[in-house]
Amino acid sequence: MEKTLQQYQKATDTAKDIFIKKTKDYGTAWRILRPSSLTDQLYIKASRIRSIQEKGESKVEDPIDLEFVGIINYSVMALIQLEYKVNDNLDMPIDEVDRLYAHYIDTARNLMEDKNHDYGEAWRDMRVSSITDLILMKLLRVKQIENNDGKTIISEGLDANYLDMINYAVFAMILIDEEKHKI
Repeated sequence: MEKTLQQYQKATDTAKDIFIKKTKDYGTAWRILRPSSLTDQLYIKASRIRSIQEKGESKVEDPIDLEFVGIINYSVMALIQLEYKVNDNLDMPIDEVDRLYAHYIDTARNLMEDKNHDYGEAWRDMRVSSITDLILMKLLRVKQIENNDGKTIISEGLDANYLDMINYAVFAMILIDEEKHKI
């Protein structure tokens, strides 16, 4: 589990570094987006990954692992938007963004640790393409929940799905990194 925690930290540090740098460049312009718009952005990212996996090539130079970074970062944005309504404080200070980002990544990591306890590290035996499919399934679930005005009868809510997508994206990044460094 220690190796997983180190790999998890490396992946989320990469994602956070990009997130904070973009926040410094653009501010928190993303705060204007409704959660459903962020869901659609996530869907675009995951669909691109699946398309590249199926075609075996990409015509745009952004590598797949950076698309998984995008899934992490858009999921964090969505979680923030669920907590802070769109009209609340569009210009969020960088230290607040940093604090919220760390909070949601910590929440996702704690969830991953609990699930790894129960499931072992079954994700390590999965294909990255299967992880992509799981993210797409989660996105379709989120869209349905959003279409139901956020209400569920028995299922997990929006936040649980976004947290799962963060973890799936981190798992994919770990597996891609391990494959790159295989001897």
